[in-house]
Amino acid sequence: MSKLSRVVVTGIGVLSPSGSDIISFWRNITGGKSTASLIERFDPRLFRTHFACQIKDFVPSDFLDKSELKRTDLFTQYAMAASDQAIVDSGFELSKLSPFDIGVIWGTGQGGMNVFEEEIKGYAKGGFIPHFSPFFVPRLISNMASGMISIRNGYMGINYTTVSACATSNTAIMDAFNYIRLGKAKIIVSGGSEAPITAASIGGFCAMKAMSVQNSDIEHASRPFDVSRDGFVMGEGAAALVLEEYGHATKRGAKIYGEIGGAAMTADAYHITSTHPEGVGASQAMKMALKEANEALDNVDYINAHGTSTPVGDISEIRAIQSLCKGNDLKAMISATKSMTGHLLGAAGAIEAVICLLAMRDQIIPPTINTTTIDPMIPEDFRIVLKDAVDAKVKTVLSNTFGFGGHNATLVFKAV
Repeated sequence: MSKLSRVVVTGIGVLSPSGSDIISFWRNITGGKSTASLIERFDPRLFRTHFACQIKDFVPSDFLDKSELKRTDLFTQYAMAASDQAIVDSGFELSKLSPFDIGVIWGTGQGGMNVFEEEIKGYAKGGFIPHFSPFFVPRLISNMASGMISIRNGYMGINYTTVSACATSNTAIMDAFNYIRLGKAKIIVSGGSEAPITAASIGGFCAMKAMSVQNSDIEHASRPFDVSRDGFVMGEGAAALVLEEYGHATKRGAKIYGEIGGAAMTADAYHITSTHPEGVGASQAMKMALKEANEALDNVDYINAHGTSTPVGDISEIRAIQSLCKGNDLKAMISATKSMTGHLLGAAGAIEAVICLLAMRDQIIPPTINTTTIDPMIPEDFRIVLKDAVDAKVKTVLSNTFGFGGHNATLVFKAV
């Protein structure tokens, strides 16, 4: 087998509750700004949870023409806006590559939930002549985001969508990493998008009692690792990364945010929604990703935790990290940035990948906000960054995502 290629990130883009461009996004993340607010798109009083982290300044027609708007659900529109940013940021030229050398591997957990609701409501009102739009299926299906990014830009290489619940976009990035290092592509646009602030999605998660019900203290509801946490806060948006073969990137003089050193997936084989209480699968994913990156845990400077603010999930992740430590002190700092962005489900890993890369670029670790009293089940020597960002050496970063169904996906980013 020939030597595997190195894979680096040369472009990033983001559309999120914390900002619709990299500059504003990073300012709000490092500034510890909460984005949770009362849901505005439907009457949230129907449900136990009345709030979410929403994008309020996105105008789809600023990014897409009329024909694209007709053919796309909001999750695809988010994907196209974020990928546009990342492609421009990367600065590669299609004319200097074969279009078959450029691919798109995207992720979404739910796909076109907005259009699903619209069309089913229309069907229910249709009487004897129910009406469906001819664009219903294309707007609904999960792979349409990767397809539309490809069509929009003329990329003719590898193209598909991954689904692994809240681990989805880490899975997409991992797949892109593997295809490039195997020599099957030069460049792959990867990431994830989600548009889950709908009555059906909010109602479904409320029925599971998975989300916070701190309706009287909305801004502080997402409080990972806090003793009083009571569930996650829904978020929405997209983030995109341009992954590129290292030699190709250096030859064209591209700026490099960091290298993907290793990636791994495991399954808990435990429960349809709960993580394994001892974090067995999560710990193994971290171990395998670090091994592939040829890094010891002692060399990790920062762990971006999955940290959703659920009573069970936060502790299982901490136990997974404890298992990895094997009784030794953990040198890495930890933060849970969902405290600011909310939980973007299938887009969470991509948003957090961007955060990890910017942390390495600027040598700063963003905070976990809203957390005031650390759960006593968390070891006292674990350095969780609270309230304010801290300046620190950040050369190796580990990013965790875990999803319903027992999916665990970990990425390791390294400075180049």
